[in-house]
Amino acid sequence: MSFVFNVVVVLHLLGLAAIIGGYAASRSTVSEVMVWGARAQIITGLVLTGMADSIHSLDEHLIAAKIITKLVVAVVVAGLCEVGRADAKRGKEIAWMPHAAGWLAIANVCVAMLWN
Repeated sequence: MSFVFNVVVVLHLLGLAAIIGGYAASRSTVSEVMVWGARAQIITGLVLTGMADSIHSLDEHLIAAKIITKLVVAVVVAGLCEVGRADAKRGKEIAWMPHAAGWLAIANVCVAMLWN
């Protein structure tokens, strides 16, 4: 079961790379890669939380406040990406949305790694 957990971790990291990489590649607009990365982050994050909570052999120590904080930030990032991409398709780009989504994704990494 730890193999499946590790595969989901890889998918979670790929979602993160899609958000931050998409932001770095095109800072002026939200790309489709960022949108799918944000979606993947939420889904794989929820799966990881459920797996870590249900499988006692993984020895994962969950901090509820940290998980809730990360989920709220991930939902905000996904919302910014969805709205920013929809606006870009209509030709109405809002300049701060890609920056907010990119920097909030980076902040979420900091929460994940620095909150013990």
